[in-house]
Formats: sequence, C-alpha cells, structure tokens
Amino acid sequence: MSIIDSVRKSLVPIHPEGYIFIAGFAIVAFLAHWISGTLGWIGFIATAWCVYFFRDPPRVTPLREGLVVSPADGVVCSIGFFLPPAELGLGAEPMQRVSVFMSVFDCHVNRAPITGRISRIAYRPGLFVNADLDKASEDNERNGLVIEAPQGRFGVVQIAGLVARRIVSFVQEGESIGVGDRFGLIRFGSRVDVYMPTYARPTVAIGSRAIAGETVLADLTAHTPALSFKSG
Repeated sequence: MSIIDSVRKSLVPIHPEGYIFIAGFAIVAFLAHWISGTLGWIGFIATAWCVYFFRDPPRVTPLREGLVVSPADGVVCSIGFFLPPAELGLGAEPMQRVSVFMSVFDCHVNRAPITGRISRIAYRPGLFVNADLDKASEDNERNGLVIEAPQGRFGVVQIAGLVARRIVSFVQEGESIGVGDRFGLIRFGSRVDVYMPTYARPTVAIGSRAIAGETVLADLTAHTPALSFKSG
C-alpha cells in the first residue's frame, strides 16, 4: 500500500453540508492573517475545528431485530417516560425516551435508530436554550420524525441547542429508512430525543457515551441472540 493510499484511508469524509462553512472559515482566516499573524492562526484553528465538526465517518451498525441504536454522537443526558411532542401524533401517553446531547466537538450527522417508514415529519420553531436541559425538549426549535416499524411507532426529534441555529433533514415523508442510515444534521451543538414503545428496555445509563449508528440505546426483546452488523 502506498503512502497516498494510507493517507486516504486515514482521512474521515466531510459531509457536503459543511463545505460552505469550511470555505467561509478559511476565507476569514486568510483575511485575518493579513491583519495579524495571531488572528490568522486563530482563524486557521477555527477552520480546522469546522472541518472536524462536519466529519462524517462510516459506522458499523448492529442489525439484530429489536435493537434501537443511537441517532447521535454524544452523552446520554436523559432516560425515562415522557410525553412525545404533540405535533408527532404519537398519542397523549408517556413513552420511553432516551436523549443524547451533542457538544460542538461531536459528529453532528444523525442516523436512524430503527428500520421503518417515515410516516410524518413535523417542524416546530422555538427557543435556543441549552439542549442539555430537560425543558429543551419542549421549548426549543425542533424537527421530528415518526418512523413506523414492525415493533411499533418511534419518534426521533432533532432539537436545536444554545449554539445551533439550523436543523437539516435529508429525508421526506413516505420514505423507507434503514437502521443506521443518515437522516439529518444539526449545526452546531444540540440534542436528539428517541421516543419508543413503553416496553423498550434501555441498555445505556445517564452519562454513557453514545456513537450514532453503533451504540445500542434500547432492546425491544426479552432475549439477546447473536448480533450481525453492517457498515456504511
């Protein structure tokens, strides 16, 4: 294997949503360099962070039926029974919910927690309070998906955070989606809530580190047969 091939294999892909931001950071960095070498270095460091932020690494997703995988990279910040957002039409009874908080240093490409059909997409404007707080699920700007799966209906809600000002969705109503598939992105620091049937058994704890498309958040079955995987 050549050195060039080795370098290519070690580089993490950048999501296309980030190109315009990376270019903007780079232009500002070059302009700042003409004013001050110190400002220029700060700008180049900020540009490197922007590249890092929009990384889109491949993931290896467990495929065993009944697993709910994390839709986001970050820290599990909430587990329990909560009412789903009214706009999702998931009923007025509490559902099992696991929330993952993404800092500005986490990968922000979101992945489907389960295989199914997207029956509803509902956007709601709102505030931009710290996404690590429970009230963010009710008050902040958000975009929610309802996924109809053989195991029931699931809600996946992208929530804007204190810094985030843009929720991007890659999917449409009526589409089928596979577990681990990319469905959206949030800029720049936010949270994703997953609403599941009440019988779902969480397999993580508050404070656990989650990886989108890989970490199992919950198990919908009482047994645990061997896992199979896919990459992509």
